[in-house]
Amino acid sequence: MNGQRRSRNGLRQQGGGARRLAGRWWAAGGRRRLAPLFLRIGPVALCLCSVLLISLMAILYLSQLGQAVTTNQQIQDLRSRQVELQREDNDLVNTIAQEQSPAYIADRARRMGLVPANPQGVQVIVVQGTQGNREQP
Repeated sequence: MNGQRRSRNGLRQQGGGARRLAGRWWAAGGRRRLAPLFLRIGPVALCLCSVLLISLMAILYLSQLGQAVTTNQQIQDLRSRQVELQREDNDLVNTIAQEQSPAYIADRARRMGLVPANPQGVQVIVVQGTQGNREQP
């Protein structure tokens, strides 16, 4: 066919084969050029690169470990603060419950100089149309 090929849809194409071959040669040549680069590194340079990489990994590991320890310490501080606040809350609840008791209120009023009112001297005012009114017979 003299350099002509049929494509998938049946049309003839001219050339293009040389470009494809050149592209394949370049990719293969790139791989061939890359392999000797690693082989040219001597044992001393390879050891130095290995030591540098291991050192970098150790530094990264230690920094992560330091962050984990710091975070753990913050969590422990927050938990101890939470326990302290819960104790304070319980103390305040107990104080409020004690101060709302009728015996405490009566004792406090007596210390302030208040006395119970005489039930004979209390005047009751009846307002018509309210729910609290009771009709007396």
